Amino acid sequence: MKNRKGVDGILLVDKPVDMSSASAVARIKRVLGGVKVGHLGTLDPLASGLLPLCLGMGTKAAPWLNSATKTYTGVIRLGVLTDTLDRGGKVVATSPVPALADIDLDELADRFTGSLSQVPPAYSAIKKDGVPMYKRARRGEEVELQPREVTIFELKLTVRDASALEFSVHCSKGTYVRALARDLGEAIGCGAHMESLVRTAFGRFRIEDAASMENLEDSDGSELEAAVLPLSKALAHLESLEVDDRGASGLRQGRQDVLGVLRRPQDGESAMVTRAGRLVAVISEQSGLWKLERVFVG
Repeated sequence: MKNRKGVDGILLVDKPVDMSSASAVARIKRVLGGVKVGHLGTLDPLASGLLPLCLGMGTKAAPWLNSATKTYTGVIRLGVLTDTLDRGGKVVATSPVPALADIDLDELADRFTGSLSQVPPAYSAIKKDGVPMYKRARRGEEVELQPREVTIFELKLTVRDASALEFSVHCSKGTYVRALARDLGEAIGCGAHMESLVRTAFGRFRIEDAASMENLEDSDGSELEAAVLPLSKALAHLESLEVDDRGASGLRQGRQDVLGVLRRPQDGESAMVTRAGRLVAVISEQSGLWKLERVFVG
């Protein structure tokens, strides 16, 4: 495979079911050969959908992307609780499902909208003393996780069949949708687990713009490169400030004096881009002055 070390940006992949996020990273590495690859926001193997991958210098942009909100759709199966809170786990409890026609689903969704205290699943990548909780759970260890504050911006619930709900949810970083399914099942009084889950949006990124893993792997790498989103577009949520070639060269050498000619900063961060639209650096306001946060070489 041709080495493509000059590939930098964000690749939007439509991850299939039964593939881990780590496996998706490894497979794209094989296609590109020699390019550093990392993922934003792990997707469980049983979940599918949008998995943004950082390529090359794109891995340095992760701090400005991984706090983005996310949107999911899926199916919650009622009456059956599993240890992993999804369909791949061991059944630990079953209960009769009440008549869903008698439940005000809009009111239920409202109860789970806003700021919530959520206990993460025992089978999660959260680490304690350097060991992921899912490894402890698999060993049969007692796993206790502290509640975390998350935000559900929007939740919609509809009846799929007599024992299942379809849903769509827009939520903050750190939200476990499997835990949301568990908590909804408890509220209904019958327990529940996640039957299927699809991530449809990650911040400004959309599943409609993602490429399938199959198509990316079947190509010689050229299709993959064509699908890479430039960093300046990936960080389009930041204010953009233009810098000439001389200024860009200075910034890439770590010279702060280049920032002195810019207008006085407001609160927040900005992206420095060349006239050709290539990302050079991310800068932030500190005590009324600009400060270099990250330089992107190349």
